[in-house]
Amino acid sequence: MSRFERYLTLWVALCIAAGIALGKLMPGLFQLIAAAQIAQVNLPVAVLIWLMIVPMLVKIDFGELHRVKDHWRGIGVTLFVNWAIKPFSMALLGWIFIGHLFRSVLPAGQIDSYIAGLVILSAAPCTAMVFVWSQLSNGEPHFTLSQVALNDVLMIFTFAPIVALLLGLAAITVPWQTLLLSVALYIVIPVVIAQAVRRHLLARGGEQALRRLLTVLQPVTLVALLGTLVVLFAFQGKQIVAQPLVIVLLAVPILIQVYFNAGLAYLLNRALGEAHCVAAPSALIGASNFFELAVATAISVFGIGSGAALATVVGVLVEVPVMLSVVRIVNRTKGWYERSGTPPCSASGQASPSVHPGGRERA
Repeated sequence: MSRFERYLTLWVALCIAAGIALGKLMPGLFQLIAAAQIAQVNLPVAVLIWLMIVPMLVKIDFGELHRVKDHWRGIGVTLFVNWAIKPFSMALLGWIFIGHLFRSVLPAGQIDSYIAGLVILSAAPCTAMVFVWSQLSNGEPHFTLSQVALNDVLMIFTFAPIVALLLGLAAITVPWQTLLLSVALYIVIPVVIAQAVRRHLLARGGEQALRRLLTVLQPVTLVALLGTLVVLFAFQGKQIVAQPLVIVLLAVPILIQVYFNAGLAYLLNRALGEAHCVAAPSALIGASNFFELAVATAISVFGIGSGAALATVVGVLVEVPVMLSVVRIVNRTKGWYERSGTPPCSASGQASPSVHPGGRERA
């Protein structure tokens, strides 16, 4: 890691503070930026996310995607955690913390709405930011892309029924424009751009030209990540200053849920013998949330001033810092993880075959 990357936690803390301060000092400017949106998808943030994820997508050779079938265990674990565990564990944590432990210090009329927002937040896995987390943990890029694409398809069919079941609603209003536009902006367009750049470079200068560009782009990802933090925290600076206790209390079940689901996915991958370069992004995808969709759904169902909308916004606020901490954990425990006999990963992040004592290869 470069010196800049080693101090990423410090830069994140400074950007959070800068975002809150700028949002307080220049509310008009950031209201203008926040208004630049279509179907609840903010376009300036979308551009920053492109700058974050395109460098990783440039690395992906689509001719190698067939190798993803070797990681069926990792895909199975991530699907299990995302759809069978995460929404239900969040509903339980919301009931315990917001509905009971913190009830006396929260606005009485918003308790059910807060819990609803937490459920909505957990019901859809992250689409875009996981590419950054995967890159920072040296994750297998083909696995990450395939898993995100699969989750996007499943979201269309499972998001509304799961939210409706957990909230007891006869029907849930899904902001389909937000869902489809987010998939287009955060997956389809960046993939097309990245693959066009990759093919052009390989045709003109070969692998050497591609490596040169990736070296140049690597810091762009982190700078865009920090810029996104400043913008997101500036958007919510007023709410953070006005309701600090509510923000902190709502963050508690979100933090527990992230670490629980990330740890569960990580340990299940280890138990099943999956490579660390697959287990790391599996844990990160299993723990992260699709906050754009969550915020849009909460606003469309409960209103912009509701406790549900505020709860999903808290998810936005904690997403980057907490996911960076998960990245740090999976990176630091790589040696422990691989002592179980899981196959090692190559320098490019791809799993290598390992040989059992009996002489059999394990993919």
